[in-house]
Amino acid sequence: MPDLEYRKGVILSVCAYVIWGVAPLYFKLLIQVSPLEILMHRVIWSFVFMILLMQFIGGFGRLRLVLKQPKQVGVLIVTSILIAANWLIFIWAINNDHMLDASLGYFINPLFNVFLGMLFLRERLRKLQWLAVSLAFIGVLLQLISFGSIPLVSLALAATFGFYGLLRKKVNIDAKTGLLVETALLLPIALGYLLLTLDSSATSMLVNNLSLNLTLIAAGIVTTIPLLCFAGAAVRIPFSILGFFQYIGPCIMFMIAVKLFNEPFDMEKGLTFGFIWLALVVFVSDMFKQHQKRKNASNP
Repeated sequence: MPDLEYRKGVILSVCAYVIWGVAPLYFKLLIQVSPLEILMHRVIWSFVFMILLMQFIGGFGRLRLVLKQPKQVGVLIVTSILIAANWLIFIWAINNDHMLDASLGYFINPLFNVFLGMLFLRERLRKLQWLAVSLAFIGVLLQLISFGSIPLVSLALAATFGFYGLLRKKVNIDAKTGLLVETALLLPIALGYLLLTLDSSATSMLVNNLSLNLTLIAAGIVTTIPLLCFAGAAVRIPFSILGFFQYIGPCIMFMIAVKLFNEPFDMEKGLTFGFIWLALVVFVSDMFKQHQKRKNASNP
């Protein structure tokens, strides 16, 4: 792999995860808007932005191929529901002072993906992967036993994004085409909702000030830019290397929650986070170990 393309891949992956990490700051600007309304705007403006983007970079040929395959469209209907649920839970968490729970959800996600791979893709877990998944499970279980609660927001985010990734892997469609189809499928619902609530909505675009309207429209950019950066990185650097960067987002989110918005990091959260972080150390160590093995095998 040429060094220049590799460096581009690293830069694109860092950009994707940094944008995902600071995305809560954007949604905090819309705290006066209900999470459901923000979601509808996110769907509409992501669709519009993707259409404009594909006019310049191409991709409508692939879109036509996808639409000719009912099975793929059927899977994308399910993924569109999953990503909409993930977006809604995330927006609600950010604007209801549960950013730490959102951060925890994306720390859990890689471990949840490994578990899904074992269940549905018949992937065999290595010893360190078993240890990592077990530590994460213990962290959640201890919170349930010790504090009588479970991190529902975190688990819901990890589950919706995990199943979304699993199905997108099965359907094997590039990021921009997949997102365009998903937002197109959700578009009638989004438009219908906003039209039906036009009179009762506290933030109708017909009466909003220009600043609020532009902020709502920016939801399309916030959604699509990091996804396209991620897609660009995925074709330039090995997926195992890309995996190391995925913790940038939740780390930034964690720091913003604690330092900027003063969300309480109490014993309950500390215990769960501690086990998840320990699990991730084991998980990343295993990833690094496997990467080194592959590297040594390819360079005898």
